[in-house]
Amino acid sequence: MTEKPVALIVGAGDYIGAAIAKRFAKGGFTVCMGRRNSEKLAPLVTEIDAAGGEAHAFTMDARDEDSVASVFAEIEKTIGPLELVIFNVGGNVFFPIRETTSRVFRKVWEMSCFAGFLTGREAATYMGKRGKGSIFFTGATASVKGSSGFSAFAAGKHGLRALAQSMARELGPENIHVAHLVIDAGVDTAFVKEIYRKRGVDPDDLPPNSLMNPESVAEAYWLLHHQTPDAWTFELDLRPHREKW
Repeated sequence: MTEKPVALIVGAGDYIGAAIAKRFAKGGFTVCMGRRNSEKLAPLVTEIDAAGGEAHAFTMDARDEDSVASVFAEIEKTIGPLELVIFNVGGNVFFPIRETTSRVFRKVWEMSCFAGFLTGREAATYMGKRGKGSIFFTGATASVKGSSGFSAFAAGKHGLRALAQSMARELGPENIHVAHLVIDAGVDTAFVKEIYRKRGVDPDDLPPNSLMNPESVAEAYWLLHHQTPDAWTFELDLRPHREKW
């Protein structure tokens, strides 16, 4: 069992999730990361360990109740009590409404909302016994505004935001900090840059600070976790100064 505080990032992808993991490892946390294909986390674990941190990778399907419960139980039993849990699963896909099948809608909802419920419930169960902890949910522009072609994603992210609101009101009196972060812009990733190219825009020609640096997003999570209980933030929206809103 580690003596360091323990954090779990559910949906530890290659960009925001990875940046969060590295920031908290640098800050002295033992970082646990869940992903459907945990083998893809091997380079990140190696990078964190080489920098003097401690990281663990777990195979985890955030949409599966047994998978989520199993990972939480293993961390609590073999690594240490979770102080922080971050739900960072995406689901950002473009489907015009007439092309959105029931299968697509259900899958996006499961990724964006249902998986957040499973993660949040499990985190609350363990943290409630100790009377402390932080549970953060990664949202998007779609959390507060539906856009053309993103009905499934917006429905899921709206639901995740509502889940976070309810949890914050219920768990706040138990000294558990629940927060929802609205990432209101494109993040500097290969995926986002490809979207720009499909729109006929060369991402390399964008003005500086048009896209968000994942490390900047990770810093916001770090600061949020270290707020004092007399001034907790529930919702934090992040966007580049050039972003229209």
